[in-house]
This record gives sequence, structure tokens and C-alpha cells, in this order.
Amino acid sequence: MHDIDPAFTALPLRALADAALSRARELGAEHADFRLERVRSQTLRLHDAALETALDDDDVGLSVRVVKDGTWGFAAGIDLTPDGAAAVAARAVEVAVVASAVNREPIELAPEPAHGERTWVSAYETDPFDVPTADKVALLAGWSRRLLGDHRVDHVDAHLLQVRENKFFADLAGNATTQQRVRLHPVLNAVAIGDGLFDTMRTLAPPAGRGFEWLTGPHWDWDGELARIPELLAEKLAAPTVEAGTYDLVVDPSNLWLTIHESVGHATELDRALGYEAAYAGTSFATPDLLGELRYGSEAMNVTGDRTAEHGLATIGYDDEGVRAQSFDIISGGLFTGYQTDRRIARLTGAERSNGCAFADSASSMPIQRMANVSLRPAEGGPSTEELISGVDRGIYVMGDKSWSIDMQRYNFQFTGQRFYRIENGRLAGQLRDVAYQATTTEFWNSMEAVGGPQTYVLGGAFNCGKGQPGQVAPVSHGCPSALFRGVNILNALKEAGQ
Repeated sequence: MHDIDPAFTALPLRALADAALSRARELGAEHADFRLERVRSQTLRLHDAALETALDDDDVGLSVRVVKDGTWGFAAGIDLTPDGAAAVAARAVEVAVVASAVNREPIELAPEPAHGERTWVSAYETDPFDVPTADKVALLAGWSRRLLGDHRVDHVDAHLLQVRENKFFADLAGNATTQQRVRLHPVLNAVAIGDGLFDTMRTLAPPAGRGFEWLTGPHWDWDGELARIPELLAEKLAAPTVEAGTYDLVVDPSNLWLTIHESVGHATELDRALGYEAAYAGTSFATPDLLGELRYGSEAMNVTGDRTAEHGLATIGYDDEGVRAQSFDIISGGLFTGYQTDRRIARLTGAERSNGCAFADSASSMPIQRMANVSLRPAEGGPSTEELISGVDRGIYVMGDKSWSIDMQRYNFQFTGQRFYRIENGRLAGQLRDVAYQATTTEFWNSMEAVGGPQTYVLGGAFNCGKGQPGQVAPVSHGCPSALFRGVNILNALKEAGQ
């Protein structure tokens, strides 16, 4: 395990927390928690092997959240002195006092055992911020020139997003956690233009809770993927448009992760299902009266929420309410069995404990309930992707994510992808264009006949899951195997757009 960044631990973490929590207690807060965060990020963007953007950001601040007279209070600041921390605590209590006049629902938090002082660091080998920026640019530029050297590629865009997140949390219960996690997302996107058409082909490497070894080590076959892109792009540009109709689908993890995110991950956030989250992307059809009753999917569908998955983007030791990270069931054998919760939402439903899904994207943001790593489990001893394809007479194999659309209850959706292949008599028969699959959430997941084995499992995800008002972004991973779906409605996206 790496050491916590010494520039972070050199800050007066404990002294600031003590000053803030003591002031909140003096002012009568029933609950108070303190966070000090440093979030360092770097964005590199290249076009045709030339650097266009190199942006470094370093966000440092502290915040205090309280419950006073059954009402939330929150305040944040950047004065990293004991007096500054105490002043932030006083403002948080003041907010609660003012808001209590209109609060009709007293805030209660589900209990959580005190964990004392703890340190946690995510699993990575090389901190990307220890690698010189010039070396990172050179690697991306070299990959770009490699693609541009093929006559079938006209342009290449490359970008690399990197984050190192440090958090110190303390509360009146005696918890004091110091944590560090690293994540990065590399993407190369090739463009081809010809005969009045243009199209793109993007790398499928997902974002990961890893270090710079994700680009240089044995964890992903970058050479193999880059070598295939020109041919794949040329084939895609020349491919026939799809004929709309009903097809069997084999969906690759590089595409299925996003369908899980939108139709399962967001739908099973309990604050959304209860209507507390509605302004950003709506509520959920998966309401509490359906818990334990709804046939969400086929018996092959087993979904977990997991804040402990190695290299997961939502993986953490303790959440932003001091709850220890855990794994929990959401869908078991197709039956809807559990929600994602934070301490306040868990208490509303009488749960004994939160499952650790509180997160704030910076010190200036109040923690809200956010998504765990929501993943579809593979079948032990299950089939390979090739074996799933071999069981399809007329179908489509879908790879890579692209655009998507889903309604405000996470129910009716439409997804496209990066690559589509015809399946004829159990074999791939060339690429298709303009494919979109459309269904309702329960219809789609109940059509899932089989999932692949562990050898097909990939942990996908995104840096930028949005929620809340004011909006916050959170990183989250979704693992899944390849999966076979029967009788799915396929649209021709070009014709649906009126072209």
C-alpha cells in the first residue's frame, strides 16, 4: 500500500477537525462531521498528435455538516486554520437554525459503529502525478501518430483524465479516516472520412481505479487494440445500415456496463425511488412496494452494489458519512432485493444500517447518496463470448458505448454503441451501421437468457455520473460479463433521426 500524499498529511487535519467539531457541539448540534479534501486532477487532450489542452487543477477546502434540531446545516470554506474551521462549523449550525423553521421532516441517521482512526489507500502501482507531464504527452502523441500513419485514418483525438483524491473525515462519534484514491481514463478516438460519410472508432479500455500502469503495464493490450482500429474503422465506414426489426443480441461488457448504469444503477438509488432525488434525471419506477416482489430480470440476473471491488471507481474504505465500505445484493436470481442507501435514507425505511453510499465530489459539496460499483455477476463455469454467439441464428453482437437515452423513471430506454456485427448461424458476418436497441428495463433484463463466465467479465465505468442540485459528479464502475438477450427491438438510428 502506498503512503498518503505527504503534502496532504502535512495539513493540520486533526487540529482543524477538533476545532470544528468542538464548536458544533458547543452550539448544540446533535450530529456533526468534518471533511478536509484535496482533489488534484489533470486533463491532457491532443488532436492529431499535437497537444491542445494541459489543465491542472488543485482543489483544497474543508466543510462541516451538522444536524441541529432535526435539521441539516452545511457550510464550507478555504481558511485552513482552527479559527477558520470553527467559523465554518458556526455557519453550518446557523444554516440549520434558519432552515428548521421550514423543515417538516426531522433528520435522523441510521446508526454506524465507531471505527476510530483508520487509513485507506486504493490499489495502484504508479501515481500518475509522479509521471512527468511530458512523458504522458509523448505516449499519447506516439499512439496518435501510429494511427495517423495508416491511410484509413484521417484524424485522431487522444485524452487522458487523472485524479488523486485525498479525504480526511472526522465526526462526533470518534471516527477519523484518512483516505487516498487514484483513478485515470485514457481514450483514443480515430476518425475516417470518405464518400460523403464519416465515422469514428474509439478504444474500449475503460476508466480504472489504477495508476499509470494502466497505460504501460500488462493490464490492457494497448498495442493490440491500436493495431486493430484502422481496419475496424474502415469496415465500419463501408458497412451496410441495419434493417430494423427483432434480433437476438450478444452484448459485450464494453457496452453493457452503461445499460446497467442507467437502467439498474440509477433505478435502485433509494433516494430516487422515494422521490427525494427528482430534479436531475428523475425518479425511479423501482418503488419500495416492489422490493422483494418485482421480477426485474431473468434468473440469470444477479447484481451487487460493491464499494470494495478492487480498482473500482466508486471503491473506498469509508464513505463520506464514516460508513465502512461493503458489498450488498440488489438483484438476486432476477428478483429485486435491495437498494443503495446513505445513513439518512436508510433510516427513513427502518434499515439497521446504511450500505455506505454517501459521497461529495469536493469539500464545497454536501454529501448525497451516490452509486456504488453496481455490477452484473458472471456465471461460474459459464460460456465464453464466442459460445454465446454460437447459440444465435440471427442477431447482432454489440461492443463499445456511445449515445443513450432513458426516461425520467429509468424505464424506457434506447442505446447505441461503437461496433455492431451481424450474427448469422452462430458466426460473425461483418459490421453494421446505425444500430440502436430499444426496450423497457424489465422487458430487456427478462430477455437475458445467459451470462458469460468470469473470463468474459470486465469492469467498465465512467468518471462523470451526474446527480444532485447543485449538480455533482462521481466516478463509478460497473462490472459485467458478456450476455445473451433474446428478441430485442432494433431501430435504425439514422432513419429514426429522419435522415
